[in-house]
Amino acid sequence: MAEHAQVRTRTGLQTAALTVAGIFLLLGVLGFVPGITTDYGELRFAGPDSGAKLFGLFQVSFLHNILLLGSGLAGLMLARRVGGARVFLTVGGALTLGLWLYGFAIDRESSANVIPVNEADNWLHLGVGFAMLVLGLLLSNQKGTGGQLDTPLDRP
Repeated sequence: MAEHAQVRTRTGLQTAALTVAGIFLLLGVLGFVPGITTDYGELRFAGPDSGAKLFGLFQVSFLHNILLLGSGLAGLMLARRVGGARVFLTVGGALTLGLWLYGFAIDRESSANVIPVNEADNWLHLGVGFAMLVLGLLLSNQKGTGGQLDTPLDRP
């Protein structure tokens, strides 16, 4: 008997989630590369005293890079399913917008600046968070869009 291989195609939502996850992974790795991260010798685990800057612009720390890597890995795992891709983009977008608000609410020179963030990070978090929310909420596919009741098992 011949077995038929089932070909699975990705939806636009899954492709968007994979793209965002890949960018997060790339940025997380680049945050540990001297030269791409300026003042690499000033990279600290966390806090406002980390002087390292990705591309000479975005303040990073060991913790910040690990969060990017973890978010990227979570995105890769969740993007395998349509529902997971939507969760990654919407929840991840909301959390990123929360990070944007955190960056404006804290004194950047205080110990509350754990991640750490600077002005460039804040604007980047605003753009990325908004883009993730828009992608997660507006990209459509046949299943899992609310057009009909479905269960997680119905989703590709």
